[in-house]
Amino acid sequence: MNCFFEGCGLALALSFCLVPANAEDLGDTWGTAKREREYYRIVQLAIPEGLVIEAGAFHRLPDNRMAIGTRRGDIYIVDGVDGVKPEPVFELFATGLDEIFGLEYKDGSFYVTQSCELTRITDTDGDGEADRFDTLSAEWGYENYHEYAFGSKFDERGNIHIALGLSQSYNSRALFRGWALTVTPEGKTVPMASGMRSPAGIGPNEHGALFYMESQGPWNSACSLKAVSPGSFHGHPVSLNWYEFAPELGPTPAQPKSGSRILIEKERVPELVPYAVIFPYIRMGRSISGFTVDRSGGRFGPFEDQMFLGDFSLSVVLRATTEKVNGVWQGACYPFREGLSTGILNIQFTPEGRLLTGGTNRGWPVRGIKPFALERLEWTGKMPFEIERLSITPTGFHVDFTKPVDVTTASDPGSYVLGTFTHIYHAGYGGPEVDQTKPVVESVTLSEDGLRATLVLDKLTLGHVHEFDLGAVRARDGEALLHRHAYYTLNAIPESR
Repeated sequence: MNCFFEGCGLALALSFCLVPANAEDLGDTWGTAKREREYYRIVQLAIPEGLVIEAGAFHRLPDNRMAIGTRRGDIYIVDGVDGVKPEPVFELFATGLDEIFGLEYKDGSFYVTQSCELTRITDTDGDGEADRFDTLSAEWGYENYHEYAFGSKFDERGNIHIALGLSQSYNSRALFRGWALTVTPEGKTVPMASGMRSPAGIGPNEHGALFYMESQGPWNSACSLKAVSPGSFHGHPVSLNWYEFAPELGPTPAQPKSGSRILIEKERVPELVPYAVIFPYIRMGRSISGFTVDRSGGRFGPFEDQMFLGDFSLSVVLRATTEKVNGVWQGACYPFREGLSTGILNIQFTPEGRLLTGGTNRGWPVRGIKPFALERLEWTGKMPFEIERLSITPTGFHVDFTKPVDVTTASDPGSYVLGTFTHIYHAGYGGPEVDQTKPVVESVTLSEDGLRATLVLDKLTLGHVHEFDLGAVRARDGEALLHRHAYYTLNAIPESR
């Protein structure tokens, strides 16, 4: 059985084969699906019978129609994604491409990242169908079906960034497999970064910095968000063999030591980028995929300027926030919505501020019950009581909430249960959570508006995920948190002001 994204264990995959009729009733990721629907409903977008839409990329067009690139290599122009009872109209624009995981549009042309190249596609005669295909970059190798390529949107300079998966997830047998490349507006392809394993999305975080999504597997014990910069090395050494083709990046980084810890190895390998956000395995997804940022202006609820991410195996959507501390990116992840109908490959906000999701169950069983689907998440207007974000302080954390908290429960240090762990940084596939600690919350200070709790801890542990369980905290109206857990990856501690 072929696996679309690695990190899909057979025993767990087989357990997903028997599913109830309604994916929303699965409820065994966080057990919150029935409460989640009070705040964010799932709306099915009708797909005409006989049409297969395994969405791998989305782009909102200037006229507010949505373009969809598919795993099967088609581009559809879709009208009506924001309808009250959506029955969108699909128009085939292009076909014959190879697994589209990046889609942009500019000056009448699409810019399409497919496994083998970056292509500009144009309808020159105005009949609604593509008739010109220009290769902008094919400066990487492609020899195996499991060599995926993910493309970003244009950055502020007009560049597109490409993240390339390894050959069969374990080797780098084709040029620049396991690398990130930049394609400039002039058509020049520039090697940017090495050490990737199985990317599943690339683009800006909420602050505009370039990030990519990495999948659990060798040298990656869990899925993670990582910041990408010129010359950065992302942990998997098998792709270091291509440095002779990237002289502008300087000497090849040193080989990391298997069995160590990421921050220890960063002392030996300065180019090594630590995980900005680690997604604890199973608890926060298994095969996290495409991501986007909420710029809906509040139409999607209280999470403006936060990152949203899909997960292929568990058919869920997650949230993440990032911050830069002492020059190093780090941040937190949070549950958001389960019960989607298929494996999520990509997500995109619609013109009306709804979150469009799409994907497939191709190659491996997923929790969702459909072979492919288009769905959107929309805010009902009811405010959920959630952990809005975690942020680091010199002595602990700020915990921001979406609703004012109850003073009695939220001012009690015992309401904040914390644990920490890290992973073995090694060549093995995945890995356990190790080196656990139990920080003590020494004090809690609440803001006047009740929306922030400032925690002072007895200890902060660098290189560890700090896991929060706030199940005892209540809102002023007595409501329990919709999701009681959050996970902060700590790479740096700010200096005291």
